[in-house]
Amino acid sequence: MQKRMGEAVARVARKVNNTVENKTDSLDLANCKLMTFPVGIYKAMRSVTEGIHHISLANNELKSLTSRFVTTFSQLRELNLAGNYLHRLPEEVTSLLHLRAINLSRNRFRHFPEPLAAVAALETIDLEENEIAEVPVDKLATMASLRSLNLRANPVGPEVRLLIRPLVPFDLLLSPEKPVPKA
Repeated sequence: MQKRMGEAVARVARKVNNTVENKTDSLDLANCKLMTFPVGIYKAMRSVTEGIHHISLANNELKSLTSRFVTTFSQLRELNLAGNYLHRLPEEVTSLLHLRAINLSRNRFRHFPEPLAAVAALETIDLEENEIAEVPVDKLATMASLRSLNLRANPVGPEVRLLIRPLVPFDLLLSPEKPVPKA
């Protein structure tokens, strides 16, 4: 077990070093078995954080995202957090002024993460395969840049389906409605 943990730590370190040394605009820590975002990465990347535009933390075991993560990587344009155990986002997400796309599919959200409604540049939100039943239609309707909202495989109720369609000027992706069983 310790050998596997050591290999995982080494893999994360290699990926971080690669991003820093090559001054790339992306950090890919997908599939690294991370339970939290490693604090040491903030120090290791302090010289390049402003240039990081894309981060993938997909398919890890993250239960939360810290405000420090959001404020450190303030220039993010794309954030992939798919396949984790997230159920909320920090309020500081509203400070991500350049964020255009966020993937939160296959997480544990029971409610639409409302801080996203205040991110003016956001064009794509993927919330497929969560547990969201209600959606803040009024807030979504004010998101001028939003082009696509994926809510497939969520228990979105029929009343939301009826209300949301005429109010939103973006593509809304929903799972097909299940037929109502006849009594």
